[in-house]
Amino acid sequence: MHRLVAETEVLDLNSTYAYLLLATDFADTSVVAERDGELFGLITGYHPPSRPEVLFVWQVAVAESARGTGLAGAMLDTLTRRVREDRHGHPVTVEATVAPSNSASRALFGAFARRHGVPISEHPRFLASHLDVDQSHEDEPILRIGPITAPLTNAHP
Repeated sequence: MHRLVAETEVLDLNSTYAYLLLATDFADTSVVAERDGELFGLITGYHPPSRPEVLFVWQVAVAESARGTGLAGAMLDTLTRRVREDRHGHPVTVEATVAPSNSASRALFGAFARRHGVPISEHPRFLASHLDVDQSHEDEPILRIGPITAPLTNAHP
């Protein structure tokens, strides 16, 4: 997971230990895509402790060889379905902080909202001054998608 995120050259790289925790303690709210033992996609996420109806998506990474294939959208659909099943079909709102210039993530979440027929809204969350002393990091507003309430189907494995 650490290597795949590093190879994106755009995501903030966390420690190997953090990715081990995400893969174990947060496995129910994260997903990976593998082929022939090779990791080529991941989504890490969690439920904010005071808001179990929210799936906060922390990072989405897709190997360069798999970009443009719809893998990120399929992983997000699969993860959301799994979280909804774990919640016995109760609605889930997906949230993620996304910098204004991150057009790939904005397209992913916009398409996800359209596929599920739910609204997407943007609200201030983390300012550049929160993220980097020299403010070289962009603001990270939060995108809220949902709530997703449609009946669960077998659209994705």
